[in-house]
Amino acid sequence: MRPHSLMFAALLIAASAGPSVAQVGGSPPAPGPDVARAVAAIDAAVRNTMALTGVPGVAVAVVHRDAVAHARGYGVREVGRPEPVDTDTVFQVASVSKPIASTIVAGVVGRGLIGWDDAVRSRIPGFALSDAYVTATVTVADLLSHRSGLRTSAGDLLEDLGYDRTYILSRLVHQPLDPFRSSYNYSNFGYTAGAEAAAAAAGTDWERLAETVLFEPLGMTRSSFRHADYAAHENRARLHARRGTADARRWVAAHDRLPDPQAAAGGASASILDVARYLRLVLAGGSFEGRPVIDAAALAMTQAPHTLTRLPGPPTGRPGFYGFGWNVGYDDRGQLELSHAGAFYLGAATYVHLVPSDELAIVVLTNGEPVGVPEALARTILDIAYRGEASRDWLEIFGSLYGAMREQDAALFRSAAPPTDARPPRAPADYAGRYDNRYYGPADVVERDGRLAMSMGPEDARVSWDLMPFDGDTFTFRPVGENAVEAAGATFLRGPSGAVSRVVIDFYDRNGLGSFARRAVQ
Repeated sequence: MRPHSLMFAALLIAASAGPSVAQVGGSPPAPGPDVARAVAAIDAAVRNTMALTGVPGVAVAVVHRDAVAHARGYGVREVGRPEPVDTDTVFQVASVSKPIASTIVAGVVGRGLIGWDDAVRSRIPGFALSDAYVTATVTVADLLSHRSGLRTSAGDLLEDLGYDRTYILSRLVHQPLDPFRSSYNYSNFGYTAGAEAAAAAAGTDWERLAETVLFEPLGMTRSSFRHADYAAHENRARLHARRGTADARRWVAAHDRLPDPQAAAGGASASILDVARYLRLVLAGGSFEGRPVIDAAALAMTQAPHTLTRLPGPPTGRPGFYGFGWNVGYDDRGQLELSHAGAFYLGAATYVHLVPSDELAIVVLTNGEPVGVPEALARTILDIAYRGEASRDWLEIFGSLYGAMREQDAALFRSAAPPTDARPPRAPADYAGRYDNRYYGPADVVERDGRLAMSMGPEDARVSWDLMPFDGDTFTFRPVGENAVEAAGATFLRGPSGAVSRVVIDFYDRNGLGSFARRAVQ
């Protein structure tokens, strides 16, 4: 089986790096946005989008000229319950955490406690990657701009298995690297490591750093990088995923998502009003209500293009860039645009878009898995502000993008029935044992009621699956977590003696790390 093809982080870049509002349509952009016109259209746009998708809850805010021009909740916090989404409802914002986090790091940089070009190892002595030169050289800037060489999936599957931040960061040394500073790979745990270096320089942990540098000065009382804080709010939006067939899908609040290991990259939660406060600070160059909070020069560095994410395409395409936690682009006027999307397959989708020269920002939070809702709403609002009407069906564009990538995952051949001439497996005892892996830790294969089961993860919280016969020494199972697919394969390999010597788990074999060696029986 080929490896899991869709790591959501990669899609976040593709989704939020679409055509600028000034790039589409036949007429040139207006000199400035008509924000009142756009705000007047928001309620209808949200109702229409919710009717088309069934997404349970949405919150939208528009910030213009240091004022909240619109903030409102729509729908419900949880399907089947009456409690409405309002402006205090707390959402998990997923990768919209990244621009918030880079702003916090900018606060540390502005205080002179760390520099963007400081080596991470100088702040986290034990930090290591698989190349000695990169280990010694990689900086905070490298990690926050995704140019360290770490690949997109590095660390993500360890999080799905339940490992904590310390364990995951310690295992990045086993990940292969793409070319240092000349490749772009959106890496959640690379980003996390950069933020952790700033926390270490400030002499505190990341969660408390966020509170002291940003949340408390701005009065963001419903914001946190701790999942426990999100879970403690009675007024919180539950995650929702879609179930059923394409013609009869329903939204179900079936999951919880614990992103604490990658907190800086995807673990923030906030209300729409709190995010609006944050956007006011960004548009004001680091000040809030006349008070400097984040050093302006350090904040400006987060918004500069540091990594090329895409080349321009004909006839009017533009290159795409990544700053520190921001997608960076420019419109037909040459004006800076900043954006970022965030999402959990288990049930959240968010998007933020800024046009700093016009002092305009839009944020959309939802409690449903990614189907294009926040991106489509934000783009529609921008179109109406600048053009008077939507230039295209943004929901169809973004919905198709997300749908196509999900279908790509569903095509994994392990989800098909076993071959008609499938060979039976041998007795369960032939496969049972502990299998070691330096990256994932041990996998245990045991006999349970005459069938095989496999477990992985931390010793005190193992994740367990039944292994279903597929063909001879190959079995299937269904992984768990944010990156799960319908079915994955585990193939037991035999040594010269004919005894099983290792198992290769294809879902975990991306980057060549999914081979587990059978431990000799003592």
